[in-house]
Amino acid sequence: MSQPTPGDGAPSRPGDPERAADLAHMRRAVALAARGRGTTSPNPVVGCVILDARGRVAGEGFHAYAGGPHAEVVALRAAGEGARGGTAYVTLEPCDHTGRTGPCSEALLRAGIARVVVAVADPNPEAAGGADRLRAHGVAVETGVLTGEAERGNAEWLASVRLGRPHVTWKYAATLDGRSAAADGTSQWITSPEARADVHRLRAEADAVVAGIGTVLADDPRLTARPPGAGGSGEAVRAGGSARPPLRVVVDSRARTPLSARVLDGEAPTLVAVAEDADAAELEKRTEVVRLPRRGPYGIDLRALLTELSRRRIVGVLLEGGPTLAGSFLREDLIDRVVGYLAPALLGEGAAALGPAGVATIAATRRLEFEDITPVGPDLRLTARPAPR
Repeated sequence: MSQPTPGDGAPSRPGDPERAADLAHMRRAVALAARGRGTTSPNPVVGCVILDARGRVAGEGFHAYAGGPHAEVVALRAAGEGARGGTAYVTLEPCDHTGRTGPCSEALLRAGIARVVVAVADPNPEAAGGADRLRAHGVAVETGVLTGEAERGNAEWLASVRLGRPHVTWKYAATLDGRSAAADGTSQWITSPEARADVHRLRAEADAVVAGIGTVLADDPRLTARPPGAGGSGEAVRAGGSARPPLRVVVDSRARTPLSARVLDGEAPTLVAVAEDADAAELEKRTEVVRLPRRGPYGIDLRALLTELSRRRIVGVLLEGGPTLAGSFLREDLIDRVVGYLAPALLGEGAAALGPAGVATIAATRRLEFEDITPVGPDLRLTARPAPR
């Protein structure tokens, strides 16, 4: 039930077989790239498909983990001599620099690739330039094929480069009338086991899971990633079996996190963000604490928090805080994606899913565009992004 995106769609001319083939192979490359979600950070997710000179698939690959071979290298190894004179479909412009691995542009040239089709130009000035190098050596390069779809799959890394801060996904669960808790404060469980399992998948794909002190005091969550099949009782892992669990971040301006809170259980790393004038001496004995300027209704400078997370090479953040923290992030224009789980239930009163966000009139409404609507068990998962202003 995904929503189409302009610029991603059908061939430009009916019956154009080359254009249709380009879209099909790039769509396959996007699907391959998705296999690296949760294990490549702080690198992007990238997929690659190699065709031989006759247009047959000779090799496929994706970037599986940071420091490992890039997608083009994996696909070229699989293709072998079949790559010579062929075409490479890559979701992100081949890199043109030497980091922990060599330039993919040179690997493509050595393999004798004749044509390269790119979905998204690399916005990182340190790595960009692969397309120009390939063209300079006589390789035909086409860019902008299935760009929207490839960007959605790589949204976290692209935001981190373009915005200079982590990409923020706000996740919430609510009834159909928008309530996240009942009038007596109870909130477990509004949604189904299937929806909660899907949330663990989101956590496993994130670099950090952020919650506010209100959520910690009310629900005492663990905030660990425990996707189905990831291991035994409560093992905190990331997608793909990586040993690096997402960082748990508690936004707690007054250092009220109880020392008995489950986020301090040592199962995964935890960072407590407090205001610079908070008394956090006891907390500092149990976990890492960062002091940030006091600002805004939540008592913490949220942009400073994201800057700190970026310094720690955090690319994607999953915001699971309560309505007050979510409203503060929205007020600061710091939410890049919304994932809502709606249960077919009604409460009529109780806490709203979103708190005050600086919207006083209909004219100031924060408009979104639906990206996906998918049933998850008896619930609905709605995914949306801010609409262009």
